[in-house]
Amino acid sequence: MKLADTYISGVGAFVPRTVVSVAKAVAKGWYPAEEAELHNLAGAAVAGDVPAPEMALHAARSALKRSGRAQADLDLLLYASTWHQGPDGWPPHSYLQRHLVGGDVLATEVRQGCNGMFIALELAAGHLDAAPGRQAALLVAADNYGTPLMDRWRMGPGYIGGDAASALVLTKETGFARLTSVCTTTVAEAEELHRGSEPLFPPGVTVGRRMSFATRNEQFRHQVMPKGEATSALFKIQRALMEIVERALAESGIEARDLARVAFMNYSEEIVEQRCMAMLDLPMSRSTWDYGRTIGHCGASDQILSLDHLLTTGQLRPGDHMLMLGTGPGVTVSGAVIKIIDTPPWV
Repeated sequence: MKLADTYISGVGAFVPRTVVSVAKAVAKGWYPAEEAELHNLAGAAVAGDVPAPEMALHAARSALKRSGRAQADLDLLLYASTWHQGPDGWPPHSYLQRHLVGGDVLATEVRQGCNGMFIALELAAGHLDAAPGRQAALLVAADNYGTPLMDRWRMGPGYIGGDAASALVLTKETGFARLTSVCTTTVAEAEELHRGSEPLFPPGVTVGRRMSFATRNEQFRHQVMPKGEATSALFKIQRALMEIVERALAESGIEARDLARVAFMNYSEEIVEQRCMAMLDLPMSRSTWDYGRTIGHCGASDQILSLDHLLTTGQLRPGDHMLMLGTGPGVTVSGAVIKIIDTPPWV
């Protein structure tokens, strides 16, 4: 989706101070030594017993303050998550409504896995365009994986789970960055990749079944791929990544070589290089892997956390373009391009 007059005026992040190193995880027997050597990850941010909605509130407050916006300016609140947020049947965005934005703001949760913030960008941009007078939307993502049914060190192939929250304020008036394009497609043939052979009913969490994308991925490869069509589905995921990149860049009027930085998922070095940077024909130095490897894969927050990190450390300057790219269960593939217009006043 090519966008006009859609801006980012504030970004917020909450990353726990506690980071457990991969070396400690290997010494404790939590993380296999061979995995550590292969993937070259450094550690994972661990929130302890801080609830995901509380982390979301911290990130949202920061983004709203940095944007210079008041609560009354908000027309939409979207809350993205990948893991359980609190009591079943309770909507986590209501926590932010009570403690930050109030009840007059249209609010809902986006459950699109690790691509939740991309979907939120598309929905928010369309919502702001749909009626005159709409000014701003607050987009938030948060997850805490430190629960009995999740093993952050064996979450999935090539990544470990980190706890964090992120937020941004999308506006129709000029901000420090312009959102020029956001695109999503779905490779429906690969739907089983994140389901494996696990039954649809009863849902695993209701019977105390641990969640592991690594296990489901193995089930997919050994039980589904022999059927033939699954191999084709995996190739289609990579092709979809290429198509999304081409579309986002074309809508933004730039080429890959014009990108100052690229934020992919906080995955292993070889995955980021092979699936993302090699496809763009760009060096790893333009990726955000060096930062992502220190905090782990933080659900739907990876790309926004990288944006916040690049801004606060002075690594993005006016005129720079940044590509954010990700995949999520479904399998969805998303991309977005932003252009830095000004140095944010809060940097």
